[in-house]
Amino acid sequence: MTAYLGRRVVGLLLTLLLISIAVFAVLTVIPGDPAQLVLGADADPAAYQATRARLGLDRPAVGRYLDWLWHAVRGDLGRSLYQERSVSGLIGARLGLTLVLTGLATLLALVVGIPLGTFSAAHRGRAGDLLGRILVQAGMVVPEFWLGILLVLVFSIALRWFPAGGFSGWSLGGVVALVLPAVALGLPRAAVLGRMARASLLEVLEEPYVAVARAKGLSSFVVLYKHALKNSLIALVTVLGLLVAQLVAGSIIVENVFYLPGLGRLVVQAIGERDLPVVQGAIVVIALLIALLNFGVDLVYGFLDPRVRYR
Repeated sequence: MTAYLGRRVVGLLLTLLLISIAVFAVLTVIPGDPAQLVLGADADPAAYQATRARLGLDRPAVGRYLDWLWHAVRGDLGRSLYQERSVSGLIGARLGLTLVLTGLATLLALVVGIPLGTFSAAHRGRAGDLLGRILVQAGMVVPEFWLGILLVLVFSIALRWFPAGGFSGWSLGGVVALVLPAVALGLPRAAVLGRMARASLLEVLEEPYVAVARAKGLSSFVVLYKHALKNSLIALVTVLGLLVAQLVAGSIIVENVFYLPGLGRLVVQAIGERDLPVVQGAIVVIALLIALLNFGVDLVYGFLDPRVRYR
C-alpha cells in the first residue's frame, strides 16, 4: 500500500506542476499586452510601465514563472490589481461557500442517483425501469443554468419558499439560500450517476455468483444491495470522481445565476475586470481541487480493490 500511495503522490505533484505551467503559459501568450488590457489603449505611459513592472512583464517569462511558483507553494498567489488585497485572501474568503455548495450537490447526487439507478436495475424491463430511464434522460438533457432559472421561477417567485439569490452569511437563512443552487447543480449529476449505477448493476447481476446467491434463497434486497451494489462500486466511484470535478467547475455558472459570493463568481468578476493575478490564482486553485479529487478517487480504488495497488 505504501508503494501505491507513493506513486499516487508523485503523480499528483507532477499533475500540479503541469497545471501551473499550463495556466501560466496561457495567460502569458494571450493576444495583446496584459498591462494594456488592464489599463486600456489610452493609458498614461507612466501608469502603463508601472503596471508592467507590477505584473512582472519586464522580466523573462521563465523567471516570472519560477518566482510565482516559489511564492505559490508558500500560499502567496500575488495581489489583486483592483481590490488591493492578496489573491490568497480573496480566494480563501470565497472558497468555503463553493466547497459547501459542491458538497451539498454531491450529497444530493448520491442520495438521488444511486437509489434511482438501483431501482431501475431491479425493475429491468418493467414500468419502474421505464420511469427511471425517463427521469435519468430528463435530468441529463437539462442544462444546470436553465434548471436554476426554472427553480427560481417556481420556488422563489411563484411559491416563495426559497430566496431567489444572494447569501446572507452562515446562518439558517444563508443555508436555505444554498438549497436551490445545490439542486440545480446536483440533479443533472444525479441523472448521470443513476444511469451509470443502472448499467453497472445490470452487468453485475449477470455474474454467476449472483445466481448462486439467489439459489441459496437470499432475498432480492440482500442480493441487490449486499452483493451486486458492493461489487459495482468501483465503476460508480470512477463516475462520482468525474462528476464532483464537474461540480467544482459547474459552480462557476450556478454561482452567477444565484448571485452567490463564491469562487466561481470571483473568477467571472476578475475576468470582467481583467484582474489577471486573481484569474490565474483562482484557476490554479480550482485545478488543484480537481486534482485532489482525482487523487482521492485513486486512493479509494486501492481500498475497494486491492488488485489495483499492484498494477
